[in-house]
Amino acid sequence: MATTVEVLADAIKAARTPFIVGHPGGESVELMEAARKRDMRFILMKQEVAGAMLAATWGDITGAPGVCLSTRGPGAANMVNGIAHAMLDRSPLITITDRYSTPQHETGLRQRIDHLAMYAPVVKWGTTVDARVVRTQIARAMRTTTSLAPGPVQFDMPQSETKKDAGELVCEPPLMADWDFVDPDRAGLSRLVKRINAARKPILLAGLGVLWNGASDALVALAEKLGAPVLTTSKVKGAIPEDHSLRAGCIIGGLIERNLVSQSDLILTIGLDGVELQPKPWPYEIPVIALINTPALDALVPAEFEVMGNLKALMTALAEDCASGSGWGEAAAATFRDDVVAALDTPASGLSPQRAMEVARSVLPRDTIATCDAGASRLLVVQKWQSYGPREFLTSNGLGSMGYAIPSAMAARLAHPDRPVVAFTGDGGFMMAVADIQTAVRERLPITVVVLDDEEIGLIRVKQEIKGIERYGVGIGGLDWDSLARGLGAEGVTVHSENELQDALQRARHTEQVTIIAAKIDGSGYVAQFNALREL
Repeated sequence: MATTVEVLADAIKAARTPFIVGHPGGESVELMEAARKRDMRFILMKQEVAGAMLAATWGDITGAPGVCLSTRGPGAANMVNGIAHAMLDRSPLITITDRYSTPQHETGLRQRIDHLAMYAPVVKWGTTVDARVVRTQIARAMRTTTSLAPGPVQFDMPQSETKKDAGELVCEPPLMADWDFVDPDRAGLSRLVKRINAARKPILLAGLGVLWNGASDALVALAEKLGAPVLTTSKVKGAIPEDHSLRAGCIIGGLIERNLVSQSDLILTIGLDGVELQPKPWPYEIPVIALINTPALDALVPAEFEVMGNLKALMTALAEDCASGSGWGEAAAATFRDDVVAALDTPASGLSPQRAMEVARSVLPRDTIATCDAGASRLLVVQKWQSYGPREFLTSNGLGSMGYAIPSAMAARLAHPDRPVVAFTGDGGFMMAVADIQTAVRERLPITVVVLDDEEIGLIRVKQEIKGIERYGVGIGGLDWDSLARGLGAEGVTVHSENELQDALQRARHTEQVTIIAAKIDGSGYVAQFNALREL
């Protein structure tokens, strides 16, 4: 008979996740051994948060749930931020926390935390592993984490259960559900088709649901049929190639996009999740119709009516049945793109962050996968970096956590070992994940990390300046990036100009080493850029 950990390892491998990531405890070693015997990889991280973010990003890219684990007590507590990221950024993730056997758990105090209670606000489901029903538990976990909207589940794994024989089932359910989406009834879409055909200037706002249904091509086809400009959320950059004439840009909740949206006479939201929007009231009186693939319960978008189904099938049908649009989208999208460029074109002394992004995009190959950290530089990266396919731009948006870019870049390299991967981060975000540069080196995951070094926590300095508060408590500075990189086993270089950055990126393209490029930038334009693009 199979043991509990053998059942878990078999299920993880069957779900197309060939590794477990994290920082283990004593109760994890049996699961790690079961994974080793199945030729699965274990990636030892220095920080539990980074491990969870890596695993969550694997889930985003592949659709197969990532798996992370931690020891009990301090490890489980430290991993919470990574699990919160998976919850708010809608990532399929199974997290496993070690736990004392029941007698010790119920009577002891040292390192004892109620993990299920602690994780309850940031997981879709949590359970204590029981050998008698573990087969049902893992099947429920796989379905729960991957069902829409995706999110994390938690296994609290007592030491006493790991080596017990797993209970058998008379008829075991399939590990992963085989959901079949039938084509939409065309007559049932007549109301929607009629409403879209009545609009002269429709605009498409695309969110995460497009990716959940693999509907990027259908999004482009619908936009082309309607001649409608497309705005995407930052998580969905690349769903419409960003050199497409109908691609306007990213939804950032700022004033500049209202100039575009307000010209339309119908807003068609497609797979838009409320967690992707800025926490402010919906600013438009323009009619809204929503295409959704999971019920929208937040009431943040005031849609006239909502049509729920598989978005790929829905948009394919609409592209066939709707009349051709007025063709207003190309000019409107081009004007919006020009407006964004003008807003970001602030003067700088030395290397500006916007020019750094333009240089990076001109040097790095078209199929480069980019990850982006939170912070002041994120606004520039989102607007200036261009992606040409779905899931080629990865960022923490729902949680907006710093320390994301490096572990997510490692996940991208695991998922796409033959494609270049670049991580864009500020100096603050880099320092939150610096230890796992050594992990990337040891695991032979060659990524290029571009650190936009303004020697401060730039976003907080921006807010201080906007509020008329003296700069205080936000300085970093003083880092010897080259020595830091060498100490971690990576290549490292500090650059001060566009030419130096270009040369460093060219060298990084032709190496299989982890490379850190510290770009010393002038962030003095951030305030003007934020005022132009986004309300604070």
